[in-house]
Amino acid sequence: MQNKIVPTDKERVMTADELIVSKTDATGRLTYCNRIFIDYAGYTEFELLGRQHNIVRHPDMPRSVFHLLWATIKSGNEFFGYVKNMSKDGSFYWVFANVTPSYVAGTSEILGYFSVRRKPDLMKLKVIESLYKDMLIAERQAGARDAVGAGTDVLMNVVNATGKDYREFILSI
Repeated sequence: MQNKIVPTDKERVMTADELIVSKTDATGRLTYCNRIFIDYAGYTEFELLGRQHNIVRHPDMPRSVFHLLWATIKSGNEFFGYVKNMSKDGSFYWVFANVTPSYVAGTSEILGYFSVRRKPDLMKLKVIESLYKDMLIAERQAGARDAVGAGTDVLMNVVNATGKDYREFILSI
């Protein structure tokens, strides 16, 4: 379904009072989507549940961002980041995402993930858009096998120059 969607230049902008909420199992398959997620994604609840969360992934997103996201949440930590998503109609919307692991009660076994997304700060988004473009260029130049490493190098060069770790950087831009 997603591969047939052609991205457009039509942007949908979240309002300050909207929160996009979803839950997935440990493999990233959607188990819950709130109404706002369904509205922005442009799919029906039936089309979303059981599908991989990346059904809304926009091709402008660097692979290395998702590699960092998965490494962070699989290690039991929460992830913060800016994500450009694509709706079923090809339009896009930016979010500031917080993704946290959910655990089997009383254990350290990850049951799935819980994500809350909100409207990103537009000034911070300008920094992110420029950074993501540079990351994408590096990923494409490196080729599929080395793309994640190349994009990560670009990201970490920017982060390390601030003297902060990724989390501090992303929360303080």
